[in-house]
Amino acid sequence: MRCVIARFPFDLTKSGVLETMKGIRPEPITGESVTVGRRTYPVKQVGQVVTRQDRRDFSAGEVVRAMTQLGFTCHGLPRAAAPTRVLSPLQQASAMLGVPVTV
Repeated sequence: MRCVIARFPFDLTKSGVLETMKGIRPEPITGESVTVGRRTYPVKQVGQVVTRQDRRDFSAGEVVRAMTQLGFTCHGLPRAAAPTRVLSPLQQASAMLGVPVTV
Protein backbone atom coordinates (compact mmCIF):
# COMPACT_ATOMS: atom_id res chain seq x y z
CA MET A 1 0.00 0.00 0.00
CA ARG A 2 1.33 3.42 -0.89
CA CYS A 3 1.63 5.70 2.15
CA VAL A 4 2.97 9.23 2.34
CA ILE A 5 5.08 9.96 5.41
CA ALA A 6 7.07 13.20 5.69
CA ARG A 7 6.12 14.10 2.12
CA PHE A 8 7.79 10.94 0.78
CA PRO A 9 5.81 8.04 -0.72
CA PHE A 10 6.48 4.58 0.69
CA ASP A 11 5.17 1.23 -0.54
CA LEU A 12 4.47 -0.50 2.77
CA THR A 13 2.94 -3.90 3.40
CA LYS A 14 1.85 -5.45 6.67
CA SER A 15 4.29 -8.34 6.24
CA GLY A 16 7.08 -5.90 5.39
CA VAL A 17 6.48 -3.89 8.56
CA LEU A 18 6.35 -7.10 10.64
CA GLU A 19 9.66 -8.25 9.12
CA THR A 20 11.31 -4.85 9.62
CA MET A 21 10.27 -4.62 13.28
CA LYS A 22 11.39 -8.19 14.05
CA GLY A 23 14.20 -8.10 16.58
CA ILE A 24 13.67 -4.43 17.47
CA ARG A 25 13.28 -3.85 21.21
CA PRO A 26 10.36 -1.52 22.08
CA GLU A 27 11.22 1.76 23.78
CA PRO A 28 9.18 3.02 26.74
CA ILE A 29 5.81 4.35 25.57
CA THR A 30 5.12 7.97 26.40
CA GLY A 31 2.69 8.86 23.62
CA GLU A 32 0.77 7.14 20.87
CA SER A 33 1.67 3.52 20.17
CA VAL A 34 1.08 0.74 17.67
CA THR A 35 0.94 -3.02 18.19
CA VAL A 36 3.14 -4.87 15.71
CA GLY A 37 2.96 -8.61 16.17
CA ARG A 38 2.86 -9.23 19.92
CA ARG A 39 4.77 -6.10 20.89
CA THR A 40 3.64 -2.52 21.36
CA TYR A 41 5.98 0.17 20.05
CA PRO A 42 5.91 3.96 20.20
CA VAL A 43 4.60 5.28 16.88
CA LYS A 44 7.69 7.40 16.28
CA GLN A 45 9.98 4.39 16.74
CA VAL A 46 8.03 2.40 14.14
CA GLY A 47 8.10 5.35 11.75
CA GLN A 48 11.85 5.75 12.14
CA VAL A 49 12.61 2.06 11.61
CA VAL A 50 10.24 1.61 8.67
CA THR A 51 11.09 4.82 6.80
CA ARG A 52 14.74 5.21 7.92
CA GLN A 53 14.04 8.90 8.51
CA ASP A 54 14.69 11.05 11.54
CA ARG A 55 11.76 11.18 13.97
CA ARG A 56 11.59 14.96 13.67
CA ASP A 57 10.79 14.67 9.95
CA PHE A 58 7.31 13.16 10.38
CA SER A 59 4.38 13.42 12.73
CA ALA A 60 2.90 10.64 14.83
CA GLY A 61 -0.39 11.17 13.01
CA GLU A 62 1.16 10.27 9.66
CA VAL A 63 2.47 6.98 11.03
CA VAL A 64 -0.80 6.21 12.85
CA ARG A 65 -2.74 6.77 9.63
CA ALA A 66 -0.38 4.51 7.64
CA MET A 67 -0.33 1.73 10.26
CA THR A 68 -4.13 1.83 10.61
CA GLN A 69 -4.51 1.49 6.84
CA LEU A 70 -2.21 -1.54 6.95
CA GLY A 71 -4.38 -3.15 9.65
CA PHE A 72 -2.28 -2.62 12.77
CA THR A 73 -3.89 -1.64 16.07
CA CYS A 74 -2.97 1.87 17.16
CA HIS A 75 -3.42 3.21 20.68
CA GLY A 76 -3.89 6.80 21.78
CA LEU A 77 -2.04 8.66 24.48
CA PRO A 78 -1.69 6.73 27.74
CA ARG A 79 -4.06 7.94 30.41
CA ALA A 80 -2.52 10.01 33.15
CA ALA A 81 -2.91 8.73 36.66
CA ALA A 82 -5.53 10.45 38.75
CA PRO A 83 -3.98 13.18 40.88
CA THR A 84 -3.45 12.02 44.42
CA ARG A 85 -4.03 14.17 47.43
CA VAL A 86 -0.77 15.12 49.09
CA LEU A 87 -0.91 15.00 52.87
CA SER A 88 1.16 17.24 55.07
CA PRO A 89 3.41 15.49 57.59
CA LEU A 90 0.92 16.32 60.35
CA GLN A 91 -2.01 14.88 58.38
CA GLN A 92 0.00 11.78 57.47
CA ALA A 93 0.97 11.13 61.11
CA SER A 94 -2.61 11.67 62.24
CA ALA A 95 -3.89 9.28 59.60
CA MET A 96 -1.44 6.64 60.76
CA LEU A 97 -2.70 7.07 64.33
CA GLY A 98 -6.30 7.02 63.21
CA VAL A 99 -7.02 10.51 64.54
CA PRO A 100 -8.61 12.92 62.05
CA VAL A 101 -7.04 16.36 61.86
CA THR A 102 -8.91 19.37 60.52
CA VAL A 103 -6.71 21.98 58.91
